[in-house]
Amino acid sequence: MPASSDRQRFRNEDLLLKIGTSVDRSKWDESRYEAFIDELCESREYQKDAIRTALRYLLGGEYADLRALARENFDDNDVLRARYGSWASMERYLQLPNQLSASLDLGTGTGKSYVLYGIAAIMLVEGVVDRVLVLCPSTTIEAGLMEKFRFLAGKADLRDVLPEDTKICTPQIIDASQTITEGSICVENYHAVLEHVGSSIRDSLKGKGARVAVLNDETHHVANESNTKVKKWKEFLTDPDYGFRCIIGVSGTCYIGNDYFADVIYRYSLRKAIEQNYVKKVEYVAEMPRTGDPDEKWQLIYNRHADYRQKLKSRKLRPLTIIVTRTINSCKDVADELKGFLVEHANLTYEQAEERVLIVYNNAPDVRKLRQVDKPSSKVEWIVSVSMLNEGWDVKRVFQIVPHEERAFNSKMLIAQVLGRGLRIPLNWTGEQPEVTVFNHEAWAPRIRHLVDEILDIEKRITSCVLPNSPHHFDLHNIDYTLRPTSKKKPMDKEYRLFAKGYVDLATDSPTEDVSVRMEQAITGAQRNWQTQIKHKTYTPKEIADEMYRRLEESQNPDDPDPKMRTVYTDAWPVKKLEKIVKESISRRANTKRVTENMKQKFLQSLGTLRRKTSEFVRYTPIVNRYQTVSTRQRPAASVSAADLHHTKTLFYTNQTHAALADEQKEFFADITEAGSGFKVIAVDNRHDFKTPVNAVIADSENEKRFFKDLLDTQNVPHYEEWVKSTSARFYEIDFAWKKGAHPKRGKFNPDVFIKTGDLILVIEIKGIEELAEPSEENRKKNYFALAHFERVNEHLEREGNPVRYKFHLLTPRCFNKFFQTLREGGIAHFRSELDVKLAE
Repeated sequence: MPASSDRQRFRNEDLLLKIGTSVDRSKWDESRYEAFIDELCESREYQKDAIRTALRYLLGGEYADLRALARENFDDNDVLRARYGSWASMERYLQLPNQLSASLDLGTGTGKSYVLYGIAAIMLVEGVVDRVLVLCPSTTIEAGLMEKFRFLAGKADLRDVLPEDTKICTPQIIDASQTITEGSICVENYHAVLEHVGSSIRDSLKGKGARVAVLNDETHHVANESNTKVKKWKEFLTDPDYGFRCIIGVSGTCYIGNDYFADVIYRYSLRKAIEQNYVKKVEYVAEMPRTGDPDEKWQLIYNRHADYRQKLKSRKLRPLTIIVTRTINSCKDVADELKGFLVEHANLTYEQAEERVLIVYNNAPDVRKLRQVDKPSSKVEWIVSVSMLNEGWDVKRVFQIVPHEERAFNSKMLIAQVLGRGLRIPLNWTGEQPEVTVFNHEAWAPRIRHLVDEILDIEKRITSCVLPNSPHHFDLHNIDYTLRPTSKKKPMDKEYRLFAKGYVDLATDSPTEDVSVRMEQAITGAQRNWQTQIKHKTYTPKEIADEMYRRLEESQNPDDPDPKMRTVYTDAWPVKKLEKIVKESISRRANTKRVTENMKQKFLQSLGTLRRKTSEFVRYTPIVNRYQTVSTRQRPAASVSAADLHHTKTLFYTNQTHAALADEQKEFFADITEAGSGFKVIAVDNRHDFKTPVNAVIADSENEKRFFKDLLDTQNVPHYEEWVKSTSARFYEIDFAWKKGAHPKRGKFNPDVFIKTGDLILVIEIKGIEELAEPSEENRKKNYFALAHFERVNEHLEREGNPVRYKFHLLTPRCFNKFFQTLREGGIAHFRSELDVKLAE
């Protein structure tokens, strides 16, 4: 496997196979068709360039086949050599090396059909082929191509600008139900090439491949699908019985997984299409309210859809939301869930919900309705689709895309497909460029941002990596543990005492909640808040009291030998008394007379102990496997993107940073460090003050940025020898365990910073000021396990006669000044922060 996206990222533009500009005009004179190309493509210059590039390759006579083109580019292109490592490796990635084949990468919504028609028509008119076969993966795409080709073939304005000596003025547009005669363009889906399918393709083209051009639409299917039938598509293209020579594939998703095709000769990226207003802008969720309730997530999606419906009302457009699932079963389940939501929250009957929701998967009953979706009469506003079956929709009123699960949106090819479904601009649109929202889960935002940026060709990053020869490397001492769970059980020997305070302590809540969703725009990285409101499910105090009474009944044993215990709780707590508890509880915390879902769960949790015949306490005991030394030379590389440097992160650098960067990052580094660039970067003027063994340091938050600025202050620099910013994983890991709700969890964390001052190594974890008011359980346990960890490390070092010692702190910005003042004064060994004290309570 060549060096790929896991180790090194490459811009797709740098992986293109360049076609030489030297063309023998006696073989191919493209100037004869300039008028035709101008008329066909109008102002879409990228379509013209794609047609010219393909024809120069096919007709210029400079290349015997794809292998020759690829070898020429491999020898001339440093990036290709870095990408594949060797010519033999690159050669293995060529799909059709023995033919004059190649791919055109044209983003969905940019008019691939015009490019296909231009190539087909010119090759026929020029007389270099007698027939053209256009293959595509579905009947939906076939119908769209057939309609577009017949329209273009019938345009008198196109015929009138062809050269006078052309052999064919008007190509005949047919499908494979007719014999493919000379001068025709046959449009078919690939199923027609299968041996058992009755079509004219095999009989019409056998032995004639040298005079046939084959054009593949959505050509990624040829490379990606392992399905036996789809494999036949590629086998057909390489079958010696036909002897096809000229093969051009077109796709907006030229990927095998996350790897870019090795045979692309022209690319018009989605980024360019967005910037030049040929398709919609894209925004996606960067941050949203935490909600574990599926109903509330549907509310947010529905509210966003409703916003679009209101904005589009004056344009007489009905918005369409596409929900993307991974599997057919998931597709059906999500559609049923959505219909139920619309009935409950949008005041629709089930029949009306059925009209508005379309379910799309292979052979689904609704597939036939896709062609009607863009018509004004269509009432469809929601499409639930399996991710891999989306091509061929020429639907222009998509304004929201919802990847229902991460796996439906976790590769470059899938993201390119999904984005492609929503990028087309409605006909006759005027005014501001429209925008499509990708309503992803917030937790996926970093991964989606990275993949979307690469798809849109804006993945510009700076890498922070260790400098092997730095004088500031130092060793850290760690322990490899096993956390062994131990539990202690206590049997229940009498009834539990309930509601001793006369109420249940509730968190403040209300039936409706104003929420803000942080949206980020692709390309620019600009963020904005979308304000909306969600309604929480509510109950009356009586409904909660009834539910609590049922729980009390269930907790009693009707066969208990002690008759009193058989009804001990229901006797003490009748429904009326429980209702009074509920009313008293909500009056103390909420300005409402109804109980929210969160409150309901709290009331039921207050009875949870009744179900336990025993109470159990679980503790994790660290078992030392071995002590180990970790060098700062082992710190993994970290990177930061352009979007991050505009918003949350800051890069600290010196005059040595540039030389340590990979060549492809140097231009970007020059851009971000230019005065007035708008990127968040801080230059360390004196590189000797940097005292860290990495080329640059990335501050992941404003709190970290402030801490590093203080650390690098000239009055503090003399008081330590060296320091290193850790990475978030795989460097210096500390095992810890905590409880999230009722569930015990285990994990590892990497402290943020290590500072070496004499024989003392300060280990710093930086937190926000909000932790001083109410530290999270996770941070309490991080502190507990870290303190115990470094105590064991120090004991081990003492036994070994090593003078080095470790001291762990959790710091907030409130104590940065005190920390550095104590460092300067020489009393850092006895320092304690406010958060250290708070967590010790």
